[in-house]
Amino acid sequence: MIELLSTLPSWQPVARGERCAVATVVSATGSVPRPVGTSMLVAAPGPGRSSGAPRVLGSLSGGCVESAVVAAALDALGEGIARIERFGYTADDAFAAGLTCGGELEVHLQPISAEALAALAACSRPVAVVRRLRAPGERADDAATRPVILAAAPAGLAELAVALAPLFSADSAEALRAAGLVAPVLAQEVSAVVPVEPDGGCSGAPETGPIRLLVESRLPAPRLIVVGANDFGAALVPAAKLLGYRVTLVDARPAFAQQERFSAADEIAVAWPHAYLAAEAAAGRLDDRTAVCVLSHDPKFDLPLLDAALRLQLAYVGAMGSRRSHEQRIASLLEAGHGPLDLARLHSPIGLDLGAVTPAEVAVSILAELVASRDPAASGASLRNGTGRIHGVRSSPRLDPPNVALWESEPSWT
Repeated sequence: MIELLSTLPSWQPVARGERCAVATVVSATGSVPRPVGTSMLVAAPGPGRSSGAPRVLGSLSGGCVESAVVAAALDALGEGIARIERFGYTADDAFAAGLTCGGELEVHLQPISAEALAALAACSRPVAVVRRLRAPGERADDAATRPVILAAAPAGLAELAVALAPLFSADSAEALRAAGLVAPVLAQEVSAVVPVEPDGGCSGAPETGPIRLLVESRLPAPRLIVVGANDFGAALVPAAKLLGYRVTLVDARPAFAQQERFSAADEIAVAWPHAYLAAEAAAGRLDDRTAVCVLSHDPKFDLPLLDAALRLQLAYVGAMGSRRSHEQRIASLLEAGHGPLDLARLHSPIGLDLGAVTPAEVAVSILAELVASRDPAASGASLRNGTGRIHGVRSSPRLDPPNVALWESEPSWT
């Protein structure tokens, strides 16, 4: 449920204190659209509303099994017991609820109390959420449906065991054993189902199978540092926010950086870009998920910054510029001591070759390359591997307003 926390406080069933059922992917095989831990909340229709339809928050499959999951969730909510449903492609019945992509999902459905939802809604960015998955047919009382919310990383196994204790019986041995299994999942910052062998004679006795804990943990938002307070930066900042980046706009010119159109940025730094990057690296605030997009197109800013960025282990370093500017940039970086391996990491000219023209389209081009750079197998033609025009006249009809002028030749910034 961790992916729903940002929208949970504003969801009406939570505001009204209604009980809901939570449907969670606990196993996925083959080609499936969402990973383990993906959740969907379902609230039953109630009196006094214009529509008798249930209310839904989230999605498990993008559409192919949603209706069947909602129906199963309403059954679980009405009966007050947990259940497991499996959804997969069935060739025998083309109209059966299934994943036409050929994968299979195991979905755990469980009522969840209004108190538990309120606690989740009050903690919008926890480090992790741990829930006990009830066995099929087991009644889900309020204590069982209350997730453990870890607002900060535990200091050790003992502290983690204390936090997990409400999910188990009075015997602390179960919680300590669970802590040893949950800790590695938290360290990897992933989501997984962890089976915990129970103590004999306690709730969840061996004959009922292991106690299953769903551990949902997440990495902090990756950083994107956008250098250049111009039209292209103004388009890139909000677009990157949609992809989940924590965005910092950097420009040494206060009059440009402190414009209202950059208000979507999480941070605005008025500083020389290379000095800012060096200070962030020294403070340990950069990592191998950090991306840097240089849009300033000014050698006095670009070259010192690229020199500093290529000396760090960053996920992506891209720079806007024409092919002529790129050649001059490469020559300067070679003089600064950078070899072929460093220069191969530089995405210049920046972006995929999408035929982008407007700042918004260029932002899409840049982010497309940024996403593709995460996977060596991803396809996509980078502008750095091409020749000729970068961004210029489009031959097909445009959708832009008539007062937007087209460039008849390669603009000076490219």
